[in-house]
Amino acid sequence: LPGLVVDRYADTLVVKVYTAAWAPHLDDVLAALVDLGAPERIVMRRSRRIGDALAYADGETVVGTAPTRPVVFRERGLTMAADVVTGHKTGHFLDQRDNRALVRAAAEGCRVLDVFSATGGFALAAAAGGAISVHLVDVSQPALDTAVSNLERNRHISGVAACEVATTRGDAFAVLERFVAEGRDFDLVVLDPPSFAQNEASVPKALEAYERLARLGIRLTAPGGTLVQASCSSRVDVDQLAEAMALATRGTGRRIREQRRTGHPIDHPIGFAHGGYLKALYVEVAASVAGTKN
Repeated sequence: LPGLVVDRYADTLVVKVYTAAWAPHLDDVLAALVDLGAPERIVMRRSRRIGDALAYADGETVVGTAPTRPVVFRERGLTMAADVVTGHKTGHFLDQRDNRALVRAAAEGCRVLDVFSATGGFALAAAAGGAISVHLVDVSQPALDTAVSNLERNRHISGVAACEVATTRGDAFAVLERFVAEGRDFDLVVLDPPSFAQNEASVPKALEAYERLARLGIRLTAPGGTLVQASCSSRVDVDQLAEAMALATRGTGRRIREQRRTGHPIDHPIGFAHGGYLKALYVEVAASVAGTKN
């Protein structure tokens, strides 16, 4: 259904509307959701781009009672909380749960860098998978606070309890440049930025941004480590993302080997142009080439 997302957090449904075309149909959608799942509540979220076309305000509880605190839910045995009223998107990024499972499976014994960490889903997954440490980077202090809280909720899990947690607030590019200058490295680096291409005209600049981000990620990945770069830009396909990653190796003296590509989870069917917005690349970063600088 183009322009309409319904995410479920425990007994709370969050409806996110991206186009005013849904305005005359929302009451039917809400009635159908109540019939299907009898949720405790339904919260309406709306894109800023659709103006005042909807009868509902952003964050308004349209069925049931409004939440007084973040909604607690579970994802593959991990307990998290989502701010479904004011949080980004619908409060969390459920579409990345398959990639979080892959990161969890690869994290044992790793020092992990989670960039654009948001609510900390990747960091928590890595900690649960046995990571030695996780370092979260985000421009939003409330997002970092939520991420740390999500890690604390899972301290009963041995891996999470043993994992060292650090956070850095700031612009991701500036923070990564500083980490490179300081000579830091990590065994597993996750780059999950917001969309860089809001329209077709912005694609060239977006590809430059992905290349720059990948170059920083490559430099921060220890020899033999794994770099994961995701994109939610619908106008940038996975081949373009891979090309940007390949171009990013220039000047780094590092080689990469692609391990896998991923897309949407099973509940995210693609039935329209640009519907396949989510993609991720997993690459192994080799040691520096002889005679070059990292």
